[in-house]
Amino acid sequence: MKTSVLSIKIDEDVKKRAQAVAGSFGIPLSTLVNAYLVELAETQQVHFSAVEVMTPHMEKIIGEVEKEIAAGETSGPFETVEEAIANLKSL
Repeated sequence: MKTSVLSIKIDEDVKKRAQAVAGSFGIPLSTLVNAYLVELAETQQVHFSAVEVMTPHMEKIIGEVEKEIAAGETSGPFETVEEAIANLKSL
């Protein structure tokens, strides 16, 4: 296989963070970039993912909601929209 060098400009912080992620998988960043370019060339497709990461704030909110559910401190379920609206107005 004949190889070539690809030189790109990238934000230094982005590079460091990407290297850390690649390293956590035990894979050099260059290997991941090469694999991505091979996939791009083969499929002629670009894939994006917006994976949502649980933030500490969201974990706290979910924990509070789970406690409320366990303690029976929730409303509903409601049979109709009118029941739900009446419940909201009574709060």
